Amino acid sequence: MTAIARDALKQLAVLYAGEEDIFPSQQLAKQLGVAFYQTVDKHAPAQFFLSYRDGCLKLLDNELLKKGGLMVEIEPRPGEQRSYPAPKQGALAQALGKSKTVVDATTGWGQDSLFMFRMGFQVLCIERSPIMAVLLQDAFTRLAKSDWVKNLNLEVPKLLQGNAIELLTTLETAPDCIYLDPMFPPKRKKSALAKKSMQILHELIGQDDDKEQLFQAALQATGKRVIVKSPDYAEPLGGKPQQSFQGKLVRYDVYLKN
Repeated sequence: MTAIARDALKQLAVLYAGEEDIFPSQQLAKQLGVAFYQTVDKHAPAQFFLSYRDGCLKLLDNELLKKGGLMVEIEPRPGEQRSYPAPKQGALAQALGKSKTVVDATTGWGQDSLFMFRMGFQVLCIERSPIMAVLLQDAFTRLAKSDWVKNLNLEVPKLLQGNAIELLTTLETAPDCIYLDPMFPPKRKKSALAKKSMQILHELIGQDDDKEQLFQAALQATGKRVIVKSPDYAEPLGGKPQQSFQGKLVRYDVYLKN
């Protein structure tokens, strides 16, 4: 866990919204080792809150307390197919090639992991922030209860919480692909304000200062390939890739294992 992630836990509390059984909220606070509140006001000492609302776990800051909060969305993003398996089209699908098993070593809000799952890949997620990890686990639990997942008897993504550089060395079987989406600095200091979910993710995790080490660990652990997702302005993380596929504002660089 990074120093920023540890500091984020110190600024976190679990808030019981009164809508469901109080026990899961109490257990979550105990699991994370954070304060538990049943009511808060603007003077609450916490900067972030986890709260079960509307049937899911949500992350809030003081600004979001009355606005619903952020959750890991399990529904397809706008423009994505709702059928299963979704067509393997677009830059990411091209980068994945004939892979079957994928480790997403920088899961974050999980949208790429869930997209790969919907395309039919077997996905293992790694997330180093304990706060993001509980949000992801809640999402995967909701996904497993979805009618279409149960009807098709699908295995939803699995999740490991911890430092991917270390966890990649413990994999029993080398995956076909390890997927990296590290945080890159903005192109300009006066760049457009990032959407709220990314702002909070930066606050919880900080910059990925160890992304070069992560890339090397991924190259050692993968069975066939490493994919690095990066903004189109960024230099390739691992030097010149063997393949590269351009998406909208992002690029997927593919490094094949010798």
